[in-house]
Amino acid sequence: CAWSIERPPGDTAGCTFCHTSSEERCSTCHQRHQLDPKVARKSEQCKTCHWGKDHRDWEAYDIGLHGTVYQINKWDPQQFDWDKKLADADYVGPTCQYCHTRGGHHNVQRFGTVYTSMGMSMADRGAPIWKEKRDRWASVCDDCHSPRFAKENLQALDESVKDAGLKYRETFKVAED
Repeated sequence: CAWSIERPPGDTAGCTFCHTSSEERCSTCHQRHQLDPKVARKSEQCKTCHWGKDHRDWEAYDIGLHGTVYQINKWDPQQFDWDKKLADADYVGPTCQYCHTRGGHHNVQRFGTVYTSMGMSMADRGAPIWKEKRDRWASVCDDCHSPRFAKENLQALDESVKDAGLKYRETFKVAED
C-alpha cells in the first residue's frame, strides 16, 4: 500500500492485524458471531480497526461534531433507527457507515478521500483523475449541508494534507540530520 511505504515500520506495525489478506470478508465489518446488519451500521464497528497510532479515524470522528451527535443520540431509536436499511436511514447525524457505505453500498473506499493508488502526502489532490472521486465525496455532505460547505471543507482538507506532508518531511529531515 502506498500509504505505508511513506511511513516508518513502527507506524504501520498494526496494519497486519486487519490487513493480512487482499480479500475483504463479511466479518471485516459484520461481527462473525453476530452477522446482524443492525450491528454493522453502528460506528463502533469501524472502531475495531480504525483507531490508535496508525488509524486515528475513530478519534477524529468521536471528538468531532458528527461523533458527538452520534454518541449523545445513539440510544434514541427516534434519532437512530438501526432496524431501517442503511439506504433508508434518516439519522440525526452521520455514522461512519452512513457516509462511507452510502445507500448500503459495500465499497467503503468509494466515498472516501484517501488516494490509495499513490502516496497520500505526494498526491496532487486537485488532479483531474480525482475529480469524480472528489465530487462523489462532496455529494455525501450535500445530504445535510450546502454544496458550498462540502467544497470548502474539501479544499481545507487538501490544504491540511499538504501542510501535514510538509511537516512530516521536515520532521524526518531534522531527525536524519
